[in-house]
Amino acid sequence: MVNVAIIGHGVVGSGVAEIIINHKELISQKAKNEINLKYILDIREFNDLPYSDKFTKDFNTILNDDDVRVVVETAGGATFAYDYVKACLLKGKSVVTSNKELVALKGAELLKIAQDNNINFLFEASVGGGIPVLRPIAQCLAANDLSEITGILNGTTNFILTKMIKENMQFDDALSMAQRLGYAERDPSADIDGHDAARKICILASLAFGKHIYPEQIKTEGIRGMKLSDVEIASDMGYVTKLIGHSKVLGDKVSASVSPAVIPTSSVISNVEDVFNIIKVRGDAIGDVAFYGRGAGKLPTASAVVADVIDCVKHLAARKYLFWEDGDADYVANPDEVAFDYMIITDAANKAKIEKLFACVESKSKDDSFAAIVEKQTKNSIKAKLMDNNVTDYRIFRVID
Repeated sequence: MVNVAIIGHGVVGSGVAEIIINHKELISQKAKNEINLKYILDIREFNDLPYSDKFTKDFNTILNDDDVRVVVETAGGATFAYDYVKACLLKGKSVVTSNKELVALKGAELLKIAQDNNINFLFEASVGGGIPVLRPIAQCLAANDLSEITGILNGTTNFILTKMIKENMQFDDALSMAQRLGYAERDPSADIDGHDAARKICILASLAFGKHIYPEQIKTEGIRGMKLSDVEIASDMGYVTKLIGHSKVLGDKVSASVSPAVIPTSSVISNVEDVFNIIKVRGDAIGDVAFYGRGAGKLPTASAVVADVIDCVKHLAARKYLFWEDGDADYVANPDEVAFDYMIITDAANKAKIEKLFACVESKSKDDSFAAIVEKQTKNSIKAKLMDNNVTDYRIFRVID
């Protein structure tokens, strides 16, 4: 029998507890060992639950119990959670987490501790909720030289943009609807300012390319205040507006960013709507492969956590290989200094200036707006030309295939 403890009984933690208890026979059979939930750490009272006897308010109860072999962290954040996870790993306990902030900030360090102690630190649920993506990258695509990751990594922003595109909603109205439906928090900053997606692209790129990328190295731009007129003119040109996390290998460096982008309607990414996510990975042997589904939710996320628990139990004697090296300040290139395809959207009054300054691949005028896709160049060079010619009211969107 393998004893498991859960730190945090919130949305995901309670889902993990329910699955372990209600599907004990099934998951034990798959793990080829009985899995028993022994403790749940939470400072709140849960006296009405059928498993209320499992709760403790003392972390040391879990830490000092040598019979607890696997600890699940679902408390969130990167302060107490970091202390708890590090202590458990140093104590020789494998750890499973759904905490993207923790993995994005401390992944390299915690993976090294797990390696040194011949135990596991697994975090499948930290990126796509219930979408299996980290395990396929690490295992199924291991024979590939991976070069690029592109994804819709945040369901809240995708829902908002879908409402703007499909129902001509203004940004503020779409955000309010997302909050009413429970897709957005009362403070939606982490979603609409791109920080949630940035943490996820950190984890994906670190795993795919082998070196840690930190959140502060990600060029991050969200969709706060997105203009409906921008979404509409892009749509008229055959492009769909999305918030995209992107990372690409550039020799001995990588570029990494989160930003609004326009996607041609011919791309599979453009058809991903509402709260769904998609992650597209490019390898030299496989080409493009995509992972699609709901990126959040209590039971989908909990199911991914429990799958990692099963993996830990199956690999108690032989560590499951999941690892990346620490990164450094020079590893991540500024994407604004890398040449990509861009769409410029500005006032119709600037049409003549744009056509004079840039070689426009295609363009469109609509009401008071003008949009043009310009020949591949850096975002900084575009900004410099616009500034030198007194064009101030503009938006620049990456074109993603």
